[in-house]
Amino acid sequence: MRPATQTQAVLEDPRWAQIAARDPAADGAFVYGVTTTGVYCRPSCPARRAKPDHVRFFATPAQAAQAGFRPCRRCRPETPTATRHAAGIEAACRLIATAEEPPSLDALAACAGLSRFHFHRVFKAATGLTPKAYAAGLRAGRARAALAAGAPVTAALYESGFGASSRFYAEASGRLGMAPRAWRDGGTGARLRFALGETSLGAILVAATEKGIAAIELGDDAETLLVRFQARFPEATLIGGDADFERLVARVVALVEQPGAAADLPLDIRGTAFQERVWRALRRIAPGETISYAALAERIGAKGAARAVASACAANRLAVAIPCHRVVRGDGAVSGYAWGVERKRALLAREANGVKNKA
Repeated sequence: MRPATQTQAVLEDPRWAQIAARDPAADGAFVYGVTTTGVYCRPSCPARRAKPDHVRFFATPAQAAQAGFRPCRRCRPETPTATRHAAGIEAACRLIATAEEPPSLDALAACAGLSRFHFHRVFKAATGLTPKAYAAGLRAGRARAALAAGAPVTAALYESGFGASSRFYAEASGRLGMAPRAWRDGGTGARLRFALGETSLGAILVAATEKGIAAIELGDDAETLLVRFQARFPEATLIGGDADFERLVARVVALVEQPGAAADLPLDIRGTAFQERVWRALRRIAPGETISYAALAERIGAKGAARAVASACAANRLAVAIPCHRVVRGDGAVSGYAWGVERKRALLAREANGVKNKA
Protein backbone atom coordinates (compact mmCIF):
# COMPACT_ATOMS: atom_id res chain seq x y z
CA MET A 1 0.00 0.00 0.00
CA ARG A 2 1.28 3.46 -0.86
CA PRO A 3 2.21 5.89 1.89
CA ALA A 4 -0.56 8.34 2.70
CA THR A 5 1.46 11.19 1.21
CA GLN A 6 1.63 9.42 -2.18
CA THR A 7 -2.10 8.65 -2.13
CA GLN A 8 -2.78 12.29 -1.32
CA ALA A 9 -0.55 13.32 -4.23
CA VAL A 10 -2.69 11.22 -6.59
CA LEU A 11 -5.91 12.71 -5.25
CA GLU A 12 -4.56 16.23 -5.70
CA ASP A 13 -3.31 15.55 -9.23
CA PRO A 14 -5.78 17.07 -11.80
CA ARG A 15 -5.49 13.86 -13.81
CA TRP A 16 -7.23 11.94 -11.01
CA ALA A 17 -10.28 14.19 -11.38
CA GLN A 18 -10.35 13.39 -15.10
CA ILE A 19 -10.20 9.67 -14.32
CA ALA A 20 -12.96 10.02 -11.73
CA ALA A 21 -15.12 11.83 -14.30
CA ARG A 22 -14.13 9.37 -17.06
CA ASP A 23 -13.43 12.48 -19.14
CA PRO A 24 -13.06 11.55 -22.86
CA ALA A 25 -11.40 14.91 -23.52
CA ALA A 26 -8.38 13.64 -21.54
CA ASP A 27 -7.90 10.61 -23.80
CA GLY A 28 -4.56 10.89 -25.53
CA ALA A 29 -3.15 13.24 -22.89
CA PHE A 30 -2.06 10.43 -20.56
CA VAL A 31 -2.82 6.88 -19.44
CA TYR A 32 -2.87 5.35 -15.97
CA GLY A 33 -1.73 1.99 -14.68
CA VAL A 34 -3.46 -0.04 -11.96
CA THR A 35 -0.98 -1.96 -9.81
CA THR A 36 -3.49 -4.56 -8.59
CA THR A 37 -4.48 -5.70 -12.11
CA GLY A 38 -1.31 -4.88 -14.05
CA VAL A 39 -3.24 -3.10 -16.82
CA TYR A 40 -3.15 0.48 -18.03
CA CYS A 41 -6.18 2.44 -19.24
CA ARG A 42 -7.21 5.64 -20.94
CA PRO A 43 -8.90 8.25 -18.65
CA SER A 44 -12.37 7.55 -20.02
CA CYS A 45 -12.20 3.79 -19.44
CA PRO A 46 -15.67 2.56 -18.35
CA ALA A 47 -14.21 -0.22 -16.18
CA ARG A 48 -14.59 -0.12 -12.41
CA ARG A 49 -12.54 2.80 -11.09
CA ALA A 50 -9.34 1.88 -9.25
CA LYS A 51 -8.48 3.16 -5.80
CA PRO A 52 -6.09 6.13 -5.86
CA ASP A 53 -3.38 4.27 -3.95
CA HIS A 54 -3.23 1.71 -6.79
CA VAL A 55 -2.90 4.26 -9.60
CA ARG A 56 0.22 5.33 -11.49
CA PHE A 57 0.25 8.00 -14.21
CA PHE A 58 2.11 7.73 -17.52
CA ALA A 59 2.46 10.26 -20.31
CA THR A 60 2.22 7.63 -23.07
CA PRO A 61 1.13 4.01 -23.55
CA ALA A 62 4.75 3.15 -24.38
CA GLN A 63 5.88 4.34 -20.94
CA ALA A 64 3.16 2.26 -19.25
CA ALA A 65 4.17 -0.83 -21.24
CA GLN A 66 7.82 -0.24 -20.41
CA ALA A 67 6.88 -0.19 -16.71
CA GLY A 68 5.34 -3.66 -17.11
CA PHE A 69 1.66 -2.81 -17.57
CA ARG A 70 -0.45 -4.37 -20.36
CA PRO A 71 -3.23 -2.53 -22.26
CA CYS A 72 -6.81 -2.77 -21.04
CA ARG A 73 -8.92 -4.88 -23.40
CA ARG A 74 -11.97 -2.76 -22.73
CA CYS A 75 -10.77 0.76 -23.55
CA ARG A 76 -7.83 -0.19 -25.85
CA PRO A 77 -5.51 2.59 -24.66
CA GLU A 78 -2.76 1.54 -27.09
CA THR A 79 -4.98 2.54 -30.05
CA PRO A 80 -4.74 6.22 -31.06
CA THR A 81 -7.88 8.10 -30.08
CA ALA A 82 -8.56 9.34 -33.62
CA THR A 83 -8.34 5.82 -35.04
CA ARG A 84 -10.62 4.42 -32.35
CA HIS A 85 -13.15 7.19 -32.91
CA ALA A 86 -13.05 6.72 -36.71
CA ALA A 87 -13.83 3.02 -36.35
CA GLY A 88 -16.70 3.79 -33.99
CA ILE A 89 -18.15 6.46 -36.28
CA GLU A 90 -17.94 4.10 -39.26
CA ALA A 91 -19.82 1.46 -37.27
CA ALA A 92 -22.50 4.01 -36.34
CA CYS A 93 -22.84 5.10 -39.97
CA ARG A 94 -23.33 1.48 -41.02
CA LEU A 95 -25.99 1.06 -38.35
CA ILE A 96 -27.83 4.15 -39.59
CA ALA A 97 -27.61 2.94 -43.20
CA THR A 98 -28.94 -0.55 -42.50
CA ALA A 99 -31.60 0.17 -39.87
CA GLU A 100 -35.24 0.26 -40.97
CA GLU A 101 -35.91 3.12 -38.53
CA PRO A 102 -33.37 5.78 -37.50
CA PRO A 103 -31.53 4.38 -34.42
CA SER A 104 -31.69 6.35 -31.18
CA LEU A 105 -28.73 8.45 -30.11
CA ASP A 106 -28.15 6.05 -27.21
CA ALA A 107 -28.01 3.06 -29.58
CA LEU A 108 -25.56 4.83 -31.89
CA ALA A 109 -23.34 5.91 -28.99
CA ALA A 110 -23.27 2.34 -27.68
CA CYS A 111 -22.36 1.08 -31.15
CA ALA A 112 -19.43 3.53 -31.28
CA GLY A 113 -18.36 2.73 -27.72
CA LEU A 114 -18.75 6.34 -26.58
CA SER A 115 -20.94 8.23 -24.15
CA ARG A 116 -24.07 9.83 -25.58
CA PHE A 117 -22.74 13.39 -25.34
CA HIS A 118 -19.23 12.57 -26.56
CA PHE A 119 -20.54 10.52 -29.49
CA HIS A 120 -22.67 13.42 -30.74
CA ARG A 121 -19.67 15.75 -30.66
CA VAL A 122 -17.25 13.28 -32.30
CA PHE A 123 -19.80 12.27 -34.98
CA LYS A 124 -20.39 15.89 -36.01
CA ALA A 125 -16.65 16.63 -36.07
CA ALA A 126 -15.99 13.59 -38.27
CA THR A 127 -18.91 13.89 -40.71
CA GLY A 128 -19.85 17.57 -40.60
CA LEU A 129 -23.41 16.49 -39.75
CA THR A 130 -25.32 15.57 -36.63
CA PRO A 131 -26.49 11.92 -36.46
CA LYS A 132 -30.05 13.12 -37.11
CA ALA A 133 -29.01 15.11 -40.20
CA TYR A 134 -26.91 12.20 -41.47
CA ALA A 135 -29.90 9.84 -41.21
CA ALA A 136 -32.11 12.41 -42.94
CA GLY A 137 -29.60 12.66 -45.77
CA LEU A 138 -29.63 8.90 -46.27
CA ARG A 139 -33.43 8.82 -46.33
CA ALA A 140 -33.59 11.67 -48.83
CA GLY A 141 -30.98 9.96 -51.02
CA ARG A 142 -33.05 6.79 -51.10
CA ALA A 143 -36.18 8.80 -51.88
CA ARG A 144 -34.38 10.58 -54.73
CA ALA A 145 -33.20 7.28 -56.22
CA ALA A 146 -36.65 5.67 -55.91
CA LEU A 147 -38.39 8.64 -57.51
CA ALA A 148 -35.82 8.82 -60.31
CA ALA A 149 -36.54 5.13 -61.02
CA GLY A 150 -40.23 5.98 -61.44
CA ALA A 151 -41.52 4.58 -58.16
CA PRO A 152 -44.86 5.92 -56.88
CA VAL A 153 -44.43 8.59 -54.23
CA THR A 154 -46.04 6.39 -51.56
CA ALA A 155 -43.65 3.52 -52.34
CA ALA A 156 -40.66 5.87 -52.29
CA LEU A 157 -41.85 7.16 -48.94
CA TYR A 158 -41.71 3.78 -47.21
CA GLU A 159 -38.80 2.29 -49.16
CA SER A 160 -36.57 5.20 -48.14
CA GLY A 161 -37.32 4.74 -44.44
CA PHE A 162 -39.81 7.52 -43.70
CA GLY A 163 -42.25 6.36 -41.05
CA ALA A 164 -44.85 9.02 -41.82
CA SER A 165 -45.87 10.90 -44.96
CA SER A 166 -45.71 14.24 -43.11
CA ARG A 167 -42.03 13.71 -42.32
CA PHE A 168 -41.35 12.59 -45.89
CA TYR A 169 -42.81 15.73 -47.44
CA ALA A 170 -41.21 18.01 -44.85
CA GLU A 171 -37.72 16.60 -45.39
CA ALA A 172 -37.76 15.39 -48.99
CA SER A 173 -39.20 18.58 -50.44
CA GLY A 174 -36.39 20.59 -48.91
CA ARG A 175 -33.68 18.27 -50.18
CA LEU A 176 -35.15 17.79 -53.65
CA GLY A 177 -35.84 21.50 -54.10
CA MET A 178 -39.34 20.71 -55.34
CA ALA A 179 -42.28 18.45 -54.52
CA PRO A 180 -41.40 14.73 -54.65
CA ARG A 181 -43.92 14.07 -57.44
CA ALA A 182 -42.44 16.94 -59.45
CA TRP A 183 -38.93 15.45 -59.09
CA ARG A 184 -40.17 12.03 -60.22
CA ASP A 185 -41.93 13.59 -63.22
CA GLY A 186 -38.87 15.50 -64.42
CA GLY A 187 -39.53 18.73 -62.58
CA THR A 188 -43.22 19.19 -63.36
CA GLY A 189 -44.36 22.51 -61.92
CA ALA A 190 -40.86 23.44 -60.69
CA ARG A 191 -39.35 26.83 -61.51
CA LEU A 192 -35.62 26.98 -62.09
CA ARG A 193 -33.87 30.23 -62.92
CA PHE A 194 -30.84 29.86 -65.17
CA ALA A 195 -28.35 31.77 -67.28
CA LEU A 196 -25.61 30.93 -69.76
CA GLY A 197 -22.34 32.77 -70.09
CA GLU A 198 -18.71 32.58 -71.09
CA THR A 199 -15.53 32.29 -69.04
CA SER A 200 -11.89 31.91 -69.99
CA LEU A 201 -12.41 28.17 -69.42
CA GLY A 202 -15.36 27.93 -71.82
CA ALA A 203 -19.12 28.13 -71.49
CA ILE A 204 -20.87 28.20 -68.12
CA LEU A 205 -24.43 27.44 -67.00
CA VAL A 206 -25.69 28.63 -63.63
CA ALA A 207 -29.07 27.46 -62.33
CA ALA A 208 -30.80 28.17 -59.05
CA THR A 209 -33.88 27.39 -57.02
CA GLU A 210 -35.37 29.83 -54.57
CA LYS A 211 -32.99 28.39 -51.97
CA GLY A 212 -29.76 29.04 -53.88
CA ILE A 213 -27.48 27.95 -56.71
CA ALA A 214 -28.17 24.30 -57.58
CA ALA A 215 -25.84 23.89 -60.56
CA ILE A 216 -22.67 25.40 -61.95
CA GLU A 217 -21.68 23.57 -65.13
CA LEU A 218 -18.67 24.18 -67.37
CA GLY A 219 -18.33 22.99 -70.95
CA ASP A 220 -17.11 23.64 -74.45
CA ASP A 221 -20.32 25.26 -75.67
CA ALA A 222 -23.45 26.75 -74.13
CA GLU A 223 -25.91 24.76 -76.23
CA THR A 224 -24.63 21.40 -74.98
CA LEU A 225 -24.83 22.59 -71.36
CA LEU A 226 -28.42 23.72 -71.85
CA VAL A 227 -29.48 20.47 -73.54
CA ARG A 228 -28.06 18.42 -70.65
CA PHE A 229 -29.76 20.62 -68.10
CA GLN A 230 -33.13 20.40 -69.88
CA ALA A 231 -32.78 16.60 -70.06
CA ARG A 232 -32.39 16.48 -66.30
CA PHE A 233 -35.63 18.41 -65.70
CA PRO A 234 -37.63 18.12 -68.93
CA GLU A 235 -40.92 19.22 -67.35
CA ALA A 236 -39.58 22.11 -65.26
CA THR A 237 -40.21 25.73 -66.09
CA LEU A 238 -36.85 27.26 -66.94
CA ILE A 239 -36.76 31.00 -66.38
CA GLY A 240 -34.16 33.31 -67.83
CA GLY A 241 -32.22 35.41 -65.36
CA ASP A 242 -33.25 38.92 -64.44
CA ALA A 243 -30.85 41.69 -63.41
CA ASP A 244 -30.43 40.37 -59.88
CA PHE A 245 -29.72 36.87 -61.14
CA GLU A 246 -27.25 38.19 -63.70
CA ARG A 247 -25.32 39.82 -60.87
CA LEU A 248 -25.22 36.47 -59.08
CA VAL A 249 -23.95 34.81 -62.25
CA ALA A 250 -21.25 37.48 -62.51
CA ARG A 251 -20.04 36.49 -59.03
CA VAL A 252 -19.88 32.85 -60.13
CA VAL A 253 -17.89 33.80 -63.25
CA ALA A 254 -15.51 35.82 -61.07
CA LEU A 255 -14.99 32.73 -58.89
CA VAL A 256 -14.06 30.69 -61.97
CA GLU A 257 -11.58 33.35 -63.06
CA GLN A 258 -10.14 33.61 -59.54
CA PRO A 259 -10.93 30.28 -57.82
CA GLY A 260 -8.92 31.23 -54.76
CA ALA A 261 -11.04 34.30 -54.01
CA ALA A 262 -13.55 34.23 -51.16
CA ALA A 263 -17.10 33.82 -52.43
CA ASP A 264 -20.11 33.77 -50.14
CA LEU A 265 -22.51 32.28 -52.67
CA PRO A 266 -25.97 30.99 -51.67
CA LEU A 267 -25.87 27.28 -52.52
CA ASP A 268 -28.66 24.72 -52.73
CA ILE A 269 -26.63 21.58 -51.98
CA ARG A 270 -28.38 18.23 -52.42
CA GLY A 271 -26.82 14.81 -52.24
CA THR A 272 -26.66 11.65 -50.22
CA ALA A 273 -25.41 11.88 -46.65
CA PHE A 274 -22.00 10.56 -47.69
CA GLN A 275 -21.75 12.94 -50.65
CA GLU A 276 -22.57 15.89 -48.43
CA ARG A 277 -19.86 14.78 -45.98
CA VAL A 278 -17.35 14.82 -48.82
CA TRP A 279 -18.55 18.14 -50.20
CA ARG A 280 -18.36 19.81 -46.78
CA ALA A 281 -14.79 18.58 -46.40
CA LEU A 282 -13.93 19.88 -49.88
CA ARG A 283 -15.06 23.37 -48.92
CA ARG A 284 -12.61 23.31 -46.01
CA ILE A 285 -9.58 22.75 -48.28
CA ALA A 286 -7.71 26.03 -48.64
CA PRO A 287 -7.09 27.54 -52.09
CA GLY A 288 -3.73 26.47 -53.47
CA GLU A 289 -3.79 23.18 -51.54
CA THR A 290 -4.55 19.69 -52.84
CA ILE A 291 -5.42 16.41 -51.16
CA SER A 292 -5.56 12.82 -52.36
CA TYR A 293 -8.79 10.83 -52.51
CA ALA A 294 -7.45 8.45 -49.85
CA ALA A 295 -6.44 11.29 -47.52
CA LEU A 296 -9.82 12.97 -47.95
CA ALA A 297 -11.55 9.68 -47.10
CA GLU A 298 -9.49 9.41 -43.92
CA ARG A 299 -10.21 13.03 -43.05
CA ILE A 300 -13.97 12.41 -43.01
CA GLY A 301 -13.58 9.24 -40.95
CA ALA A 302 -14.01 6.81 -43.85
CA LYS A 303 -10.52 5.36 -44.20
CA GLY A 304 -10.30 3.01 -47.17
CA ALA A 305 -13.23 4.63 -49.00
CA ALA A 306 -11.16 6.46 -51.63
CA ARG A 307 -13.34 5.16 -54.48
CA ALA A 308 -16.52 6.31 -52.76
CA VAL A 309 -14.93 9.74 -52.23
CA ALA A 310 -14.01 9.89 -55.92
CA SER A 311 -17.61 9.04 -56.84
CA ALA A 312 -18.89 11.81 -54.56
CA CYS A 313 -16.53 14.27 -56.26
CA ALA A 314 -17.81 13.15 -59.65
CA ALA A 315 -21.42 13.69 -58.49
CA ASN A 316 -20.73 17.32 -57.58
CA ARG A 317 -22.75 19.68 -59.80
CA LEU A 318 -21.36 22.93 -58.37
CA ALA A 319 -18.08 23.46 -60.19
CA VAL A 320 -15.50 25.55 -58.27
CA ALA A 321 -18.00 26.52 -55.55
CA ILE A 322 -17.51 23.01 -54.17
CA PRO A 323 -13.81 22.68 -55.09
CA CYS A 324 -13.49 19.03 -56.10
CA HIS A 325 -10.70 20.20 -58.42
CA ARG A 326 -8.44 20.27 -55.33
CA VAL A 327 -8.51 16.47 -55.05
CA VAL A 328 -5.74 14.61 -56.90
CA ARG A 329 -4.44 11.07 -57.14
CA GLY A 330 -2.15 9.64 -54.48
CA ASP A 331 0.91 10.28 -56.66
CA GLY A 332 -0.12 13.91 -57.16
CA ALA A 333 -1.33 13.40 -60.73
CA VAL A 334 -4.29 15.49 -61.89
CA SER A 335 -7.19 13.33 -63.13
CA GLY A 336 -10.90 12.68 -62.81
CA TYR A 337 -12.76 15.98 -63.26
CA ALA A 338 -16.35 16.12 -64.48
CA TRP A 339 -15.67 19.25 -66.50
CA GLY A 340 -12.37 18.12 -68.05
CA VAL A 341 -8.86 17.51 -66.74
CA GLU A 342 -7.46 20.56 -68.55
CA ARG A 343 -9.91 22.81 -66.71
CA LYS A 344 -8.86 21.18 -63.45
CA ARG A 345 -5.19 21.91 -64.19
CA ALA A 346 -6.06 25.50 -65.08
CA LEU A 347 -7.99 26.05 -61.84
CA LEU A 348 -5.17 24.61 -59.74
CA ALA A 349 -2.61 26.75 -61.58
CA ARG A 350 -4.67 29.89 -60.97
CA GLU A 351 -4.96 29.12 -57.27
CA ALA A 352 -1.24 28.40 -56.97
CA ASN A 353 -0.40 31.69 -58.66
CA GLY A 354 -2.86 33.55 -56.45
CA VAL A 355 -1.29 32.14 -53.28
CA LYS A 356 2.20 32.91 -54.63
CA ASN A 357 1.27 36.52 -55.41
CA LYS A 358 -0.11 37.03 -51.89
CA ALA A 359 3.10 35.75 -50.30
